[in-house]
Formats: sequence, structure tokens, C-alpha cells
Amino acid sequence: QVQLVESGGGLVQAGGSLRLSCAASGRTFSSYTMGWFRQAPGNEREFVAAISWSGGNTDYADSVKGRFTISRDNAKNTVYLQMNSLKPEDTAVYYCAAAHTIVLVTTNYDYDYWGQGTRVTVSS
Repeated sequence: QVQLVESGGGLVQAGGSLRLSCAASGRTFSSYTMGWFRQAPGNEREFVAAISWSGGNTDYADSVKGRFTISRDNAKNTVYLQMNSLKPEDTAVYYCAAAHTIVLVTTNYDYDYWGQGTRVTVSS
């Protein structure tokens, strides 16, 4: 069992930056692929970024490539999402998720555990 708690969301102006954190419980954090997803009002939850158990491989949605960076610190059981050059269309609730696999997965149904979400609002 893995419990995930996100933090770091808030209100920021367009062009600004935020850093989201996701703290995970459990001693096997390093065996999980970790991902970030987001859901805007009226939209389905969508993939944002994923990182392999070692941190050596990452993947991003085209909409955030070059602006967002996912990273992890296995010693601290924490995964991060650095978001730069934020746009109003990045406004959403951001969710952290864990998948018990060594494969870098990017779809909702591949993830086993989810956090409660943290809201990000980007004003124009």
C-alpha cells in the first residue's frame, strides 16, 4: 500500500513557476514508476509527466515539454514537478500517482495509487 500526499499548488500569474511535491509512504517507493496527471474543469484527467523508478527515464505530454520537469528523490520518498512558464491552460487539479511497474507508463489505468490532488490556478 502506498499513500500519496501532494503539496505546492496555488495561484500564479502566467509566465510564473510552481514546484509541486508528492510525498509517498511505504518502504518500496523506489520500486514504483511515478506520474503526474491533471484534470481541468469539464475535462478528463490527462497525463502530464512520468519518471522511472531510478529517475533515469522520463516522459512528458507534448503540451508541457520544455516547461515542466519531473524528478524524484528516493531517499526522501518524494517526487517533484517543476513547472515553469506557466500558462492559463495549465490550470487544473494536479494528481500524483504511483504504478508498481518498472515500465514507464503514461495512462490512468496503469497507475495503482493516487493522491488527493493539489490545485494550480494560472491567471492571465
